[in-house]
Amino acid sequence: MADAAPAPYVVLARKYRPVDFSTLIGQDAMVRTLGNAFKQNRIHHAFILTGVRGVGKTTTARILARAFNYEDESGRHPTLNLEREGEHCRAIIEGRHVDVVEMDAASNTGINDIREIIDSVRYGPVSAPYKVYIIDEVHMLSTAAFNGLLKTLEEPPPYVKFIFATTEIRKVPVTILSRCQRFDLRRVGAEVMTDYLNGLLEREGVSAEPEALAMIVRAGEGSVRDSLSLLDQAIAHGSGTIVADTVKAMLGLGDRARTIDLFEAVLGGQVAEALTIVRELYDAGADPQTLIADLADFTHLVTRIKVVPATADDMALTPDERQRGSDLAGALAMRALSRAWQILFKGFDEVARAGNALQAAEMVLIRLAYAADLPGPDEVIAKLTSQPEAIEAPVETPAPPAAGTSSPPNALSRPQSRGGGQAMRQPAPDPETQSVAVAQPQPKEPQAFSRVESYSELVALAGAKRDLLVKHALEADMRPVTFSHGRIEVALRDGADPGIISTLSARLQQWTGERWLVMVSSKAPAGPTLREQAEQKREEARDAAGEDPLVRAILETFPGAKLVNVTVRDTDPTPDVAETMPPEPEEDDE
Repeated sequence: MADAAPAPYVVLARKYRPVDFSTLIGQDAMVRTLGNAFKQNRIHHAFILTGVRGVGKTTTARILARAFNYEDESGRHPTLNLEREGEHCRAIIEGRHVDVVEMDAASNTGINDIREIIDSVRYGPVSAPYKVYIIDEVHMLSTAAFNGLLKTLEEPPPYVKFIFATTEIRKVPVTILSRCQRFDLRRVGAEVMTDYLNGLLEREGVSAEPEALAMIVRAGEGSVRDSLSLLDQAIAHGSGTIVADTVKAMLGLGDRARTIDLFEAVLGGQVAEALTIVRELYDAGADPQTLIADLADFTHLVTRIKVVPATADDMALTPDERQRGSDLAGALAMRALSRAWQILFKGFDEVARAGNALQAAEMVLIRLAYAADLPGPDEVIAKLTSQPEAIEAPVETPAPPAAGTSSPPNALSRPQSRGGGQAMRQPAPDPETQSVAVAQPQPKEPQAFSRVESYSELVALAGAKRDLLVKHALEADMRPVTFSHGRIEVALRDGADPGIISTLSARLQQWTGERWLVMVSSKAPAGPTLREQAEQKREEARDAAGEDPLVRAILETFPGAKLVNVTVRDTDPTPDVAETMPPEPEEDDE
């Protein structure tokens, strides 16, 4: 008689798939909540399980189907204690029970597929206490399918349970979510995952180096299925023994210690040494893009250790990462780490798009090495202010750019000159004029009228009345000529609407309770509007700030920088033009 054929190999993710809640790892909060619900007989009719791939959503759904339909010699009674198989458990575990229906919404998205479920809900279970419908990737259902499911989901028969699973909870309509009890399955922590994989390897009779296991756990990113798949691959890759070198080759990772050496060389400004390490790692099989990603990952680790020192106690870290990461966190400034992260983050995309990935990676590291000690603007200003001779020295005015050229898009915003130059010092406003300029009449009673004694008060009153049309016209379209109580003479800007004169006269009568004569002068000299005066003052302030010794020193230190804005503090934004108006002409006695 011929020997029987060997049984087909079952991958670890299927071989060690949990069949009850005692073997489900990393989801203690969900198990505790379900346990309390079962004890109190407060079992919901619909559940939705969400989480990243491989954390146990479908597995949990099958275990719940077992728990709903548990039946033994003592009768039917839902329970989470499933260590002893019930009458229906084996068929449910193997996916062949007639009353537990699994549907993949990714390939059954239409209303017709949901209509089959709605029609079958009318009929009770064949042998189990409950009919359980498990819909995986439920977010893939069409809008019509979701709408068709709403009524049945809200008021199902007492013998029906729904369990949905999805990785995209935001794509599920809120009308569906509101009818379900939601459970968020978390990523499995590195410590829990490491203990789980160690126990599994003992049962398989496979040895593994701690560093190799840490690499697998990190690459699995909290997904049990991904971690088991990588572990399966590592066992085959290492011929039954898992060592760090084989895992590095399998995952395309560079030597972690050499990555830290590269990090230290780059941030230390040792470009030649850094490029030598990159070449060695590349020749050993490391991918250039992966090298940049590893450097960014280590930069993030050092930054986290600097902010939260307890991060170094993570079991997923190698001894080099713990010790050297802590040392670097204490030695590097947060500014340098933030700059390194930004350069590496942008460099990752550059390497991905480059025709020669190695050359692009080397250029990213060269840029990072030369930027490591670059001082920030605050340091440059502090250095310049600490060297009075550099500020007080005469500086030649730079020549304007040639025709057809443009300055680099750098901007330097300076609120106020600190160099003590007279150009930036503004004369103190006259107290009486200042009080008039900013005074806004506040009526004691709702129907009290306002009194206007100057053009600037009129602008302020229009703003207080929230009449933007009149305020804009006063500032931008009118040039004040004369102003007296009850009489205003203005010149209109070219293109201004003449109808604003009658509007202003009506507003003045409404606001002050008096008749005002508003005239348009055709012989008055063309003076500036308020807005033009304000812009002229800003230009003068920019010119004055540009002559400040400190500003000039900064502009020389940063080639291509330019002064784009100046804010002068403690000045009235609305100029009082009453003093600048020509006197009102005397009337001829004749």
